[in-house]
Parts: sequence; structure tokens; C-alpha cells
Amino acid sequence: MKAIGFKESLPITETKSFIEFETEKPSPTGFDILVKVQANSVNPVDFKVRQSVAKDKVLATPKIIGWDAVGVVEAIGDKASKFKIGETVFYAGDINRSGSNSTYQLVDERIVGFKPKNLSIAEAAAIPLTGLTAYESIFDRIKIDPVKDKGKTILILAGAGGVGSIATQLAKKVANLTVITTASREDSIQWCKGMGADFVINHHNDIVEELKKIGHPEVNYILDYVNLDAYWETIQKIIKPQGHIVSITGSGTPLNLSIMKNKSVTFSWELMYTRSMYTTDDIERQHDILNHLSELLDKGIIKSTLTTTLKGFTVENLKKAHELQESGRSIGKTVIEF
Repeated sequence: MKAIGFKESLPITETKSFIEFETEKPSPTGFDILVKVQANSVNPVDFKVRQSVAKDKVLATPKIIGWDAVGVVEAIGDKASKFKIGETVFYAGDINRSGSNSTYQLVDERIVGFKPKNLSIAEAAAIPLTGLTAYESIFDRIKIDPVKDKGKTILILAGAGGVGSIATQLAKKVANLTVITTASREDSIQWCKGMGADFVINHHNDIVEELKKIGHPEVNYILDYVNLDAYWETIQKIIKPQGHIVSITGSGTPLNLSIMKNKSVTFSWELMYTRSMYTTDDIERQHDILNHLSELLDKGIIKSTLTTTLKGFTVENLKKAHELQESGRSIGKTVIEF
């Protein structure tokens, strides 16, 4: 089968930053299904892994990355029962396994959902990783109750990003929250509003003052999708007592959690890969989440965040997608159709 990978962590402009090669088509066992990939999308994790995994060394065999895909089930493992051959699925996969930058991929069926029927292949491929991350942030980490918590305020840092775009929609249209996002450029501000944000504040200004201007000096919840270290001191000023903070970005230094003590604030990490990395008891939750997202998309309650489609599974297109992600100025999602 055809695959595109890398042996060295090189700048994306380098000729060998990605290489095309042939490798054996795998066969599924256990809970795995074999998917013939039709499209995938690129996320920040893709270029971060590409830049770090083979730094200062050359891998013996090319590493295949890619953590979003839509495809058709071609074969099923002996323990798999959720899908039939010929059905179209979408998923974000497992960071510890071979990725979707290949014409065929093995994936555990428990982290796979049915593709939304009313979306194109490209529109669906834009969803899984960001959709799972946003959904888990709101409903698994904070555990929002759309009835009990209706109208409470949530601040989404980096609202125009891939995760922020889905989180804004879920927070507004499913969780019934008052949604505040950050953005600065006119195109990203309008994008956030189009996703359903009630307010968009400028992250280049003082966040404390920006929130005061819109009449919400403190918020119930904060989702950090950009840079926890940069916002940590500000967060403790604007989170309400007994509020909840979720971050996906990590921290370069130990966090001073004691500054949240008097407010009894809850802090949670969110990593979409946790369930698949550790085969947690609730690993099947991602199957259920993806199916719920599929239902929400088919009903038009939320919409795809696809903005750019590249035709053809080629090294050139993969490089273009990575360059766009690395620029830090991309809005929405970039998908490659095979």
C-alpha cells in the first residue's frame, strides 16, 4: 500500500521532510478494523510530532503520522462487531499507532464512529480529533449539564482554531452556555461569531479589561486551547469561585495551583488520546461521542469547520497542509482527499 512518512525531523520546506513509499497492507485482529482511507485532515499535533520524533537522528523505517480520517471498512478483526464491511466511518485514531497518511489503516473500532450521512467526505474528515477534544473538554472534564448550567459563561482561548471552533458550537448550541472567545484578526473574529460566540474579545489586549467591557468580569469555565503558561496568572483573576479550567496545551513549568485554592477552582487536563493510549475502561466512550457528533452534524445543530480541501494524497499536498498549520494563521481545518 502507499504511505507517506518521514525518517528525519526536517523543516517542511526540505525535500525529504515527507517521503512516499510502499509498505505491506495490514490485516486486522482483535478489536481492529481495516479502513481504506478516503480523506484525512491535519492538526497541530501532526507537525509537532514531525518536528520532534526524529530530531538529530534518522529512523530506520519511515514514521507514518496523521490523526483524522474518513474511510470505508474493508476487513474486521475477530473481536470487532460494531461495523460491517463497506460502511463508511470517521475517527482520530491512536497516537501510538501508525497514522492515516496511508491508503489503509488499522484502528480500534471502539474509537471509531459512523461518518455523518449528510456531510461530504472532506467535511467529515475535518471533525474527529477536534470534535473529540472539544466534546471531552465540555462534557467529560467539566461535566456540563445543559439544563442545570444553562446560561453560565465559558471563555474559549483561541476560538478560531480547530478545537475552539467546535467547542464554541458545542458550548453554545448543545451545552446552552454564554460563549466568549478570543481572536484578534477581523477574519478570525467573524469566524468565531459564525460558530456561535456571543462575545469575541481581543487577546492582544488585557483580557481582564476586555471581559469587564462586555459585562462579564469573571467566567464560570475556561477552555485553554492556545498557551496555558501565557494565561495562567490572568486565569486566576477571571475564573469565578468554584469554576472549572480545562487545558490541552501543557505547561513548560510546574503550575502554581495554590493561587486557585481560595476559590476552590477545579483544573483538568484534556488529552484526546488518553483513552486509546491506556485502553481505559471507558475507551468505547469515543465511539459514542463520535456517533453523537455525527448525529449533531446530520441535524445541522453543529457544522463542519472545513475551510481548505487539497485534492490528491501526495507529498506536495501534505507539505502544503503542514505549512498552513505551522503558519499559525489558519482558520478552520485543512483536509486532503485521497
